[in-house]
Amino acid sequence: MNASALLHRRNKDLGDFWGGLAAMLVVLPSSIAFGVTIYAAIGPGYATMGALAGIIGATVLGLVAPILGGTDRLITTPCAPAAAVLSAFAIEMTGYGVGASTIILLLVLLTVIAGLAQMLLGFVGIGRLIKFIPYTVVSGYMTGVGLIIIGSQIPKFLGAASESWWHILMTPDHWDWRALAVGGATVFFTFLGPKLTKLVPGTILGILAGLGTYFGLAEFVDPSLWLIEGNPLIIGTMEAQGQGLVASVTELWKDIGDLRLGEVAGLFGSALTLAVLLSIDTLKTCIVVDQLTRSRHDSDRELVAQGVANICSATIGGIPGAGAMGPTLVNVNSGGRTRLSGILEGVFALVAALALGSFLAWIPVAALAGILIVVGIRMIDREPLHFVQSRATVFDFVVVLAVVVAALTIGLIAASGVGVALAILLFVREQIGGAVVRHKVYINQTSSTWVRTEEEMRIIESKGDQGVIFELQGSLFFGTSHQLYAQLEPEFGKRRFMILDLKRVQSMDVTAAHLLVIVRNALQEKGALLILSSIPEALPSGRNLREFLEHTGVIVGDDAAVRIFPQLDSAIEWVEDRLLGERDAPLAVLEEEEPPLRLQEMEIFSQRKDETLQDLEACLEERHYPAGETVYASGAVGDEIYWIRRGAVRIFLPVGAGKTRHAGTFGRGDFFGGLSFLDNRPRNHDAVAYTDTEVYALSRRNFDHLVEGHKRLGFNMLEGLARTLAIRLRRADQDLAMLNEY
Repeated sequence: MNASALLHRRNKDLGDFWGGLAAMLVVLPSSIAFGVTIYAAIGPGYATMGALAGIIGATVLGLVAPILGGTDRLITTPCAPAAAVLSAFAIEMTGYGVGASTIILLLVLLTVIAGLAQMLLGFVGIGRLIKFIPYTVVSGYMTGVGLIIIGSQIPKFLGAASESWWHILMTPDHWDWRALAVGGATVFFTFLGPKLTKLVPGTILGILAGLGTYFGLAEFVDPSLWLIEGNPLIIGTMEAQGQGLVASVTELWKDIGDLRLGEVAGLFGSALTLAVLLSIDTLKTCIVVDQLTRSRHDSDRELVAQGVANICSATIGGIPGAGAMGPTLVNVNSGGRTRLSGILEGVFALVAALALGSFLAWIPVAALAGILIVVGIRMIDREPLHFVQSRATVFDFVVVLAVVVAALTIGLIAASGVGVALAILLFVREQIGGAVVRHKVYINQTSSTWVRTEEEMRIIESKGDQGVIFELQGSLFFGTSHQLYAQLEPEFGKRRFMILDLKRVQSMDVTAAHLLVIVRNALQEKGALLILSSIPEALPSGRNLREFLEHTGVIVGDDAAVRIFPQLDSAIEWVEDRLLGERDAPLAVLEEEEPPLRLQEMEIFSQRKDETLQDLEACLEERHYPAGETVYASGAVGDEIYWIRRGAVRIFLPVGAGKTRHAGTFGRGDFFGGLSFLDNRPRNHDAVAYTDTEVYALSRRNFDHLVEGHKRLGFNMLEGLARTLAIRLRRADQDLAMLNEY
């Protein structure tokens, strides 16, 4: 390894070191606070155990998740959603009179089940789908969790007993001004910290401010605060070392055999809620990291890693967590580059807990409450407030508000159901409001790529209102079926042909298919025909629409009431043929029955004298092209013009990347190749025989030689070519105008 590579590796390792250290400084205080929040809900005496659980969680999650996960720089730590769900569960169990040891064991089992659920989500590939949960639901989730966290911390912030937060707020005589001073200083400096310095995280400054306030009060106001035993304002002594930790973990699992099956089964609802919240929190953080570092994470692998980490944490007494936004951003900004930074964060958390165990006992509970109140405030998503300003987004605000209200009054699992249900209703409403008819046009307002003669165009223009084309788009389902029928129904009895182009249809349900059956039958009763074109073989959902239409009875075998065409152009061409009175037979059959045209049978030469046509025929070359053979290719040099005696020729324009587009079809009696004949420039398209074809070919040299003796013929030929080319140009302009309307 050369010196440059060694220096790069060293800088990367140093970046991971400083990133992990900075992240630990943010993680450890908040992890202790989350642990205290959860276990204090069991009883004030369990705050110490909660602090220990927070430290264990920060350590185990930090060590296990980065090793198994696939996201560089991600910091996994105890988080607010976990604290909200578990503390709410502990409060509920306490209200039911469940014993403290049983509640602790149930908390552990709940976390294990949630971890297993996360692993299952990862194994079955749901990780890629969770991030598609609507923003309004996620916003309501996070705001609801933030408000729950704030509400749970208000009693601790005010130094009051564990009563409802609104009751505490309404009874100031229950407040402890010492706790209020400590908590207020913590909140103030946590918010102010980032404005004072970027070197020390605001969380650390807040904790230091809370500690400074507490010790200042102890020194100058209330000497009793120097006591640890029986002091409700601090965490208290933690036995996080040696046999104390081993004994607490061993005791935790002794009573598992005493649990009833019903108690365990009752955990699944809360466990699923916890799993979903933790997964959303993690994947949301991963997406932000990807955007910041131009990387890409593996959602399913990350969920499996998070599930394993939460199970490991729970089995030894720690609390669960997720990939957290705040510590991860601190890690990135501090130089973290790889998964090693996450592992180092876990190592540093363990070292800090072991080295500073006696110091951690003096951390004020009100300071931790202040930290969590700040976390809760920052979790509140204020962006939806802008939704109220517009009628287009006011219903989205209602979804967010409904999720928040459900989270606060019923529970997070109910909030998820309410949010998803309302989001689905909004989606359906949006789909119903969208137009499913992209464009409506009559046959005489457009044309197929088959180039018609002037006389044929006049016939089509006069009869073209007998056919109507509807280009459909979007989702055809129960919500849009009425709208579609309302636009189709006025054409019943007025048109002989109704073309429905399905090229841009994204989905179709049974209700929409049944509507097409009704349309088909209604047209049949009126002596009209339903024509379907461009039926997608694979919708975005993977469904074969042709098979679906067959299964639902829209297409029935060789049902003469419905015609199917692969492209809209071929459908228009078929209708034009019907309007022109041609027989309903395949093109190849018709061409075989038709004899080759003679010169005098072609419109442009029909008024010429026999001797003139004889001289012209002497200059022409008769050629035969089997179906599929190229007459000439794009870029080829040539000055010949071709009149079709029998058969048909298709023109293909190059569109780049080796692809071509069908631009026109010329039939019996028409000509092609006129531009190069006139300007002597290379061909700009391919000409391919569509069927077995016979042509007259006239080179420019032979034409110039002919004109020397037949100037009148030459003038009339050029005039006829110019007139036909002008008609084609007008038609091309009309088609371009129609395309612009799309």
